[in-house]
Amino acid sequence: MRDNLEKVLIEALDDEYKARATYRAVISKFGEIRPFINIVQSEERHIQALLSLFRKYEIPIPVDNWADVVKAPTSVLEACQSGVRGEIENREMYQRLLAITPEYPDVQGVFLNLQRASEENHLPAFQRCAERLGSIMTTNRVNREQGAGEKEITSVILEQEESNCGKRRERRRNHRGCGGRKHY
Repeated sequence: MRDNLEKVLIEALDDEYKARATYRAVISKFGEIRPFINIVQSEERHIQALLSLFRKYEIPIPVDNWADVVKAPTSVLEACQSGVRGEIENREMYQRLLAITPEYPDVQGVFLNLQRASEENHLPAFQRCAERLGSIMTTNRVNREQGAGEKEITSVILEQEESNCGKRRERRRNHRGCGGRKHY
């Protein structure tokens, strides 16, 4: 039973390491853009939550080697689409891991929180990003054909995000991506 717990925790931590490294690579390549700057911080909290379980059960903490492995996608749109796929896979992984660990209520609690964050916060943020960028890319296709590069398009995205966040603040909505409450 203990061997299963170790394998499960290592799988979960490895997946969170991979997500963090991927989102860091996107930020490194394209700048501090949403939703990546918010979600990479959330991934750090996920890792810390899992590390507390490693310490509690005295399981050796595996090294994070993902920074040397992952590459940033070629565009922000591709990064958002990849984020959607990654969060769906993450949600499904936690569903599978929950089925394996019913005798560990503390582990189940952490897994449920991480799964909920993935499903309710990260996935919708990446879906909005992909939808918005798909629309922008369609609208700006002519500009791209005339030589506008990814940096110009990223600049437009950042301006639109700031504008949208300002409008949401004015309506006093608690929007996660605009300095709202922090999530697990």
